[in-house]
Parts: sequence; C-alpha cells; structure tokens
Amino acid sequence: MIKDSGERRQFGTGAVRDIQEGKGRCDLMPLLEVAGLTEDRVLQYIGFFQRSGGIIHLNKALEMFAIQKKVDLITMMIETSKHFEDGAKKYGENNWQKGIPVHCYIDSAVRHLLKDNRGDTDEPHDRAFVWNILCCMWTINNKPEIIDMKGYGDEDESN
Repeated sequence: MIKDSGERRQFGTGAVRDIQEGKGRCDLMPLLEVAGLTEDRVLQYIGFFQRSGGIIHLNKALEMFAIQKKVDLITMMIETSKHFEDGAKKYGENNWQKGIPVHCYIDSAVRHLLKDNRGDTDEPHDRAFVWNILCCMWTINNKPEIIDMKGYGDEDESN
C-alpha cells in the first residue's frame, strides 16, 4: 500500500504525485558525502549518478540493492510490479510516463532507501526505492526534455 496524504502536485506534463513538502529534499544533499558517512554502496552509486549523470550508476545501485537485500533481481522486479499496480490505483495507469522530473525520482528514491535502511515499516520502502530508480532511468531514456538533474561533475567513478 502506498501512503497517501490526499494532496497532489501536478507537473506541466500532466503527471501527478503526492505532495513533497515537509518530507525533506534528499536530491539536494551531497549524496557521495552522505554515502561516505553511512557506508552505503547503493547510495554511493546514486551519488555517482548525481555527480556525473551516468545512468549506468543507477543500474549499479539497483544491483547493489538486490545484493544488500539478498534477493535476486527477478524477485525484486516482481515485488516492484506490485508498486506499479498500487500506483496505477492511486494515480491512474502509467501516470508516471507522462513525465516527472528526474530530481523528484532521486529525491524519493533516496528517502525510501534511507527509510528502508532505518527499518521503517509504514510502507514498502524497498519497492518504492526500486520503482523510483526504474522510473528515473526510463525518464532519462524516453523523456530527455524533462531531465532537470544533470551531472554536477564529469568524473566517471564506476568502481
């Protein structure tokens, strides 16, 4: 079940999401530095993406997340499909494909990752994390006009 405040924000593309205000802005944090503090490899790869804009780092983040959760990628995708189903019920089918800015996905993904790492059980944070990363990757590949989070540097830190 996806938490619902009952309030929505609408993007210029027509896509809608739950409100963001009061949740923090994880996408504005220096994620490589946060990863250094938390020693979280998943967060490190998202930090590499934040710095370079390289989508390969988001792939690596998903792979590392599966390893950390001790779940195979197929099972992880089946579980994530439940999040797509819940989102379709909440917002309408394929609402996310209308176009949500990349920073919104990174913000939400990092928040769900941190909550999952903390052990929060108020919603399926693991599925929400994967959903946000997958939708971010799709947006980069299919809606380049709404990429609003370009790389902050040009290093290729894929190790």
